[in-house]
Amino acid sequence: MTEQELLDPGRAPSRAGVLRAAGKIAELLPQTPLLPLEIEGRTIWCKAEMLQPIGAFKIRGAWHRLSDLTEAQRQKGVVGVSSGNHAQGVAWAARRLGISATIVMPSNAPRAKLAATRALGAQVVLYDRAAENRDEIAARLTQESGATLVHAYGDPWVIEGQGTAGVEAAAQLEARIGRGPDRIVACCGGGGLAAGLALACPAADIFIAEPEGWDDVLASLEAGEIEGVPDLSYPTDCDALQTPRTFPINFAVLKARVSGGTAVTPAEVGAAMRLVFEKLHLVVEPGGAAALAAVLSGRVEATDATVVTLSGGNVDAETFVRMIA
Repeated sequence: MTEQELLDPGRAPSRAGVLRAAGKIAELLPQTPLLPLEIEGRTIWCKAEMLQPIGAFKIRGAWHRLSDLTEAQRQKGVVGVSSGNHAQGVAWAARRLGISATIVMPSNAPRAKLAATRALGAQVVLYDRAAENRDEIAARLTQESGATLVHAYGDPWVIEGQGTAGVEAAAQLEARIGRGPDRIVACCGGGGLAAGLALACPAADIFIAEPEGWDDVLASLEAGEIEGVPDLSYPTDCDALQTPRTFPINFAVLKARVSGGTAVTPAEVGAAMRLVFEKLHLVVEPGGAAALAAVLSGRVEATDATVVTLSGGNVDAETFVRMIA
């Protein structure tokens, strides 16, 4: 890839880009574990991304994006859009690289995510999730400052960075059972993680899990074109997966690779969170438990080589206790 191609924000993400990102991530972060979990006599493999320094996989895409900025771009800073996990990933990477960061976040984001983003040094701009368009706000901020937009999912670097979780998981599973995954079940909001995993693991079938009421990617795949969430005020505890619509860059990958998926209910998400707490002794947030909830529900069948993403663990204590009760 030429330098001009590398710097083109309109380029398509690629498997070569995922592998390049994986090399960068390996130099920066220890691998998160791939943990066995038995469900009705079958073992599935859970990628525990809540053990990242910011508590979610989003650090992968943020680091790949920000570490590729030119010096001129770094001087002008970055703007991100996020409900909290991408916000922390961008803020963490920005602080480490000495870059100013502004994050557009919903006013009803979990308190823990808002506090953690600010603690990492980012400026937070709040918006009303139901009444305002975060992408329009971010576009205005970047136009005013000349900053680089680091989108939560609609960005080739971000997609490639998220795919590094698949590179790790494939190698870990190969070491454990002698072969890579034939099925990956991913939590899905805008589709950055699912698209990255599809690029990283071309031999695996990709299944996605979205929250009830926010299953716009599944609706888009069924329709053959991008459809938005019909009701942006629909209540859900899966704040990490509350994205209004996927982007063409994600949809191009997903429509070619996604084999199926399901929308999961609040009760199913709570059951998945409780199982992770009881059996793996870890805390997973509602959005991070959606993929496991899809398997537990029986609507996404597991194989003997299924990898499930536990994509984050940033949840307010009150919400966690209520969900697992």
